[in-house]
Amino acid sequence: MEIKSYQAEYQKQITQLVLGIQQEEFGVEITLSDQPDLADIPSYYSGAKGHFWIALEGNKVIGTIAVIFLSDGNVAIRKLFTDPLYRGKKYQTGLGLLQTLEKFCAEQGKTRIYLGTTALFKAAHRFYEKNGYEEINQADLPVDFDVMAVDSKFYRKNLN
Repeated sequence: MEIKSYQAEYQKQITQLVLGIQQEEFGVEITLSDQPDLADIPSYYSGAKGHFWIALEGNKVIGTIAVIFLSDGNVAIRKLFTDPLYRGKKYQTGLGLLQTLEKFCAEQGKTRIYLGTTALFKAAHRFYEKNGYEEINQADLPVDFDVMAVDSKFYRKNLN
């Protein structure tokens, strides 16, 4: 597995992976038009706005993760998805993506990572908790954290 910054040549695979997991695996009623960031990754996640990575097995996109910079040293994780065939201890795709994001954020001087997820993603909850994220109330999110319509559980991790 190789983790790289976003490259336009993988846009179609990224979209297929994310929508497939959302719609088919978890039955979330969400479309590409509901996620303008997914259709225009550079506009939402590049430069001073954040960053977007992909995990590749050869030329196949097997995972994604993005970060959006917020105010006061805060960031928000977005689009952490891994192909069901590349999850778990054998591949550690999600862990590799998360560690890449955390290292990048620390290098950028960021201090706190926030994320929102749906109550349906039980394995994701365990994954975040195992990796040092604490569940918080929505009221504890930074004011500039954009809550997605499907978000019902929220997490935070302090970077040292």
